[in-house]
Amino acid sequence: MRDVTHDVPAVHRRSFLKHTGALGAAAALTSSLPALTSCSSGPESTNDTGGGGGGDRTLTAVIGYGNDGSWDPTQTASAFAMAANNHIYEGLLDTDPISREPYAALATEVPKDPNSTSWRFTLRAGATFHDGKPVTADDVVFVFGRILDPKTQTLAKGFFASWLKEVRKVDARTVELVLRFPFPEGVARLTLAKVMPKHVFSRPGAWDDAIKGKAIGSGPYRQTAHHPKSNTTFEAFDGYNGPRRAAFKKMNWLTIVDAAPRVAKISGSGAGAQIADNIPYANIARLEQGGLTVAGGAGMNNLFLMFNTRHKPFDDVRVRQALHHAIDTEKMVRVALKGHGKPSSSFLDEGNPAYRRAKTVYDHDPDKAKALLKAAGVSGLKIDILAVNVSWIVDCLPTIKASWDAIGVETTLSPQETTAVFTKMDQKQDYQVVAAASNPNQFGLDADLIMHYNYGPENLWMRYTRWADDPVAKQLFKDMDRATREPDPDRKKAMVQDYIDVVAEQAVLYPVVHNELMTAWDPKRLTGIRPQPYPGINLLQAKWA
Repeated sequence: MRDVTHDVPAVHRRSFLKHTGALGAAAALTSSLPALTSCSSGPESTNDTGGGGGGDRTLTAVIGYGNDGSWDPTQTASAFAMAANNHIYEGLLDTDPISREPYAALATEVPKDPNSTSWRFTLRAGATFHDGKPVTADDVVFVFGRILDPKTQTLAKGFFASWLKEVRKVDARTVELVLRFPFPEGVARLTLAKVMPKHVFSRPGAWDDAIKGKAIGSGPYRQTAHHPKSNTTFEAFDGYNGPRRAAFKKMNWLTIVDAAPRVAKISGSGAGAQIADNIPYANIARLEQGGLTVAGGAGMNNLFLMFNTRHKPFDDVRVRQALHHAIDTEKMVRVALKGHGKPSSSFLDEGNPAYRRAKTVYDHDPDKAKALLKAAGVSGLKIDILAVNVSWIVDCLPTIKASWDAIGVETTLSPQETTAVFTKMDQKQDYQVVAAASNPNQFGLDADLIMHYNYGPENLWMRYTRWADDPVAKQLFKDMDRATREPDPDRKKAMVQDYIDVVAEQAVLYPVVHNELMTAWDPKRLTGIRPQPYPGINLLQAKWA
């Protein structure tokens, strides 16, 4: 089972799958990458328990997602690479992994006036990249130039292009960001623009090297080896002089996508790791009995349904509503998620600052579902659900089938590899309904980001739904853009909540349940661990117990 590719705005799918690594395995790094000379020698021991003495102990982590996706910070949606890049690279500002409050990283301070249309940043004195070269304003301008380049499609462009006009060099250690309009949410988004060395990544072929795993930043850890489909190793960067210094001399992150060996690696007296993410709900009790702490983070992780609105009768909103009302979501939470989730009551999860219960909530109501189908003139409906084969999604599918069968909709389940599902989408093959997973929280919490990540006139997911030309959709997109530009925060929040009501009513691409992601760690070995509500781990405030 592969790492799930989450929603991606306005990027050609095939290119995106290539760049984020959701399609196929990245090639192993070659000896042409000097920072990773150990790559050709095979992985270090994957049984390193960190049992060495003193400060030279190695922290071993198990990540439940592949490390063979793209490592290019401007492109990647890979859970493993994004988590690792947060330890390797810095933005001008970075954000707390839980609260998402921004703090000064490469910059010396957070803007005093987030509502200004010009933000000036001075770079931290003495900041250097892992190859020893100083970080300069040219490096900042270089990365933002790539992100804002109209000829270059990057995932990061969708987070910046609507509100950020340009980034100017003022002097060697000072840059100015010029905004199109006041956009205080942009302060927290600056963590998504990791500053990369121009002298490295402006070379021919360097972006391909970044995709394959070459990573040279200015953060507290430097990458020492990268073995796709096995592990990636890190070492504390002695030249780091920023706010979150490395607490571990070395780290070894293992990629173990299959649940059973991932759980085994952190279990028992001979456990080979101190922390693991993506813990299956069924294993929580046993791990806790073995002395581990297992905790979850609730956020935007969700199972969603996506309808092909060009395939009748899914062009009829009543049919889409009927199928949502038919699902016994309480049973799904109880049986498949073991209580670690909630039926969706908005597109946003209940913990989001902009959450408001939607005007249309799909409580389990089989009678209403039947009445809606009857009103739409639909009978004898047969549905083949095209689904990703992510383990927790597969666990949820039988509830959907039983629920739809119960209202007279003959349902077939077709779980497949994620890449197979979206190759069909790319090829514009016909389909009825897709069931998949998403979690835009790995990019941020703000509702504007989340909603534009899923909806918009050029949005990839809207192309899959074939809905963007619908009059309701066109009005929705206009309302979304107006909300983006609204300067008053309370008014903006209300505008977002109002258009989410439209998204809920239309149910073209909409969550069924929001669920927790679980992390397990050994509290006798580690302290300062904070489980996050999106894939991966963040160890920048953790240390040995």
